[in-house]
Amino acid sequence: MGTFSRICASIALASVIAACSGIETTPGPVDTFAAGNYQYYKWRSDPLPANSRSSDPVYQADPILRRELNRQLQAKGYVLNPELAQFSVDYIQAPGLAMGEKSEQASNLTPYPTVLPNRQVNQAVVDNAEALGGVKETQNVSIQFNDVRSKSEVWQVVISRIVENVNRTDPKELKDSLQKAVSQALESLPPAASAGAAQPDDAA
Repeated sequence: MGTFSRICASIALASVIAACSGIETTPGPVDTFAAGNYQYYKWRSDPLPANSRSSDPVYQADPILRRELNRQLQAKGYVLNPELAQFSVDYIQAPGLAMGEKSEQASNLTPYPTVLPNRQVNQAVVDNAEALGGVKETQNVSIQFNDVRSKSEVWQVVISRIVENVNRTDPKELKDSLQKAVSQALESLPPAASAGAAQPDDAA
């Protein structure tokens, strides 16, 4: 199964499970990542503009996701160092619907890691789903690690979060839920390699 298919399949699965608990994560196997003996990382994309589209949940989530990913990675011993980076970190955001349905926009996920701002669920799809009852909008985040030298994916985890109120974003609820989600998402990630095992010069 290709990267694109695995992303879409993972998000569909995570969306279904999320209906039960509000936040669910679907991590990929860590074998390839663990074999890389990584220690240094960098962000592949720049942060979204801080004061742009402040009401858009994608823009509100960006600094929280970056801060929490940095915090969790550094707690495992990884070092943010663009010059010595051996792997890069990025994420994709896409809305969806729980109970197995996802929006048209969610099908536009690409295997190339990048931040995709302003991905909104088609309102007609949401209205139809709500009319059926029991269907909730979800916000799906695919976090992807790529090897810097080979530019290939070495690890991925999909987070699916139930959005209780699609018309209003509660900053505190968003922060709390993303903190919990990122912490849960990175649980299976192994700690960083020791300085002796890592070879940052090879990643240049």
